[in-house]
Amino acid sequence: MSSLRSPKKRKNSSLKKKNQPNNQFTFSLHDKHTAVAVCFLYSANFLLEIGLRKARKSKLIIDFDIFLIWCILFSVSNLIIMANRHLARSIVLQTLYEMDFRSYPETETKEVFFRNAEEFASEITDKSFMTVLLDTVSQKKNELDLIITKAAPDWPLDKISTVDRNILRIGLAELLFADSKEVPAKVAINEAIELAKNYGGEKSGKFVNGVLGSVYKELGEPGKDEVSKKDRKRIADIPYEKMPIKKLGGAVVYAEKDGEYYFALVHDVFGYWTLSKGKLEDGEDQRDGAKRKIKEEIGVDIEIIAELQNNEYIANHPEEGKIRKQVVYFLGKAPYQDLKLESGGGLNDARWFKVGELQDLNFYGDIMPIMTKAIGLLSQKE
Repeated sequence: MSSLRSPKKRKNSSLKKKNQPNNQFTFSLHDKHTAVAVCFLYSANFLLEIGLRKARKSKLIIDFDIFLIWCILFSVSNLIIMANRHLARSIVLQTLYEMDFRSYPETETKEVFFRNAEEFASEITDKSFMTVLLDTVSQKKNELDLIITKAAPDWPLDKISTVDRNILRIGLAELLFADSKEVPAKVAINEAIELAKNYGGEKSGKFVNGVLGSVYKELGEPGKDEVSKKDRKRIADIPYEKMPIKKLGGAVVYAEKDGEYYFALVHDVFGYWTLSKGKLEDGEDQRDGAKRKIKEEIGVDIEIIAELQNNEYIANHPEEGKIRKQVVYFLGKAPYQDLKLESGGGLNDARWFKVGELQDLNFYGDIMPIMTKAIGLLSQKE
């Protein structure tokens, strides 16, 4: 994920595409036309085959010339849209990269964008897709950066290269805020990966794939049923027993006040209330590790009362790929005091809640059963 250097002795920073002889952020006309021609032939042939097959089934008599023209027009229009949008994303990336690299104030964003669009994408007359995407990234920048921090906890934001960081912002903006009918989740992820492969370092594609894959999983994998058989086979080919294991410890933290039970929960940037947890050190006792992480994350000391549950799930790590996360949850008692949320880590709030307030909160699917079990144990104590 090496950073790309901006060309010296130039007023404007410009990304360099891999294997491109100059520093302009453009595509090779020869390569682009060849790709379009190949895609066009495949698309037209595919549509023609489908149409003829349906016509034969329904015994419909069609004008072959008219149908072929329809296939050509349909294919070309879709290819133009796809090519324009790929170029549009590249222009947005160029603009964000230049803004970051030159430390320009936000007020200059539009000026930089229109200059880049005119220089590198003058053939795109409708720039609405670009402007909407750029505005989304600019307006949601802080929120997007928090999500990156959560999805890539081992990579502080300032350690991620300028190119990769802005590709992630673009990918997340489309994944989280774009119309899913216009930009499906898989398209948003794949387009970001292509940008990373073209303009990032050797490992940028894998890194971007890992981060966006983690967010995609947190969102409940929208459009998962639309994944191709080829992708499903590739995922299934990864041996479960060979996946690295990462151990975590967490707790249902409760306190007593005025004869009532209160529960300490943390809120993440995805909009869910969840339990405080964190990575255990190598060889660390599970109970000691859970107590340490609770103290670090919300600032309270807990007494372990009981072990509640062991959970395991598969996550996408930006560098390691698929990993098995094993989490042990305890029931922990704490004094009722102000919670002090640890900065960073993808969390933005921590609060105490009464039992009656829990049913109105937005939980991850695996958290509510753990909460229910904890409440049941406390009820038995009484």
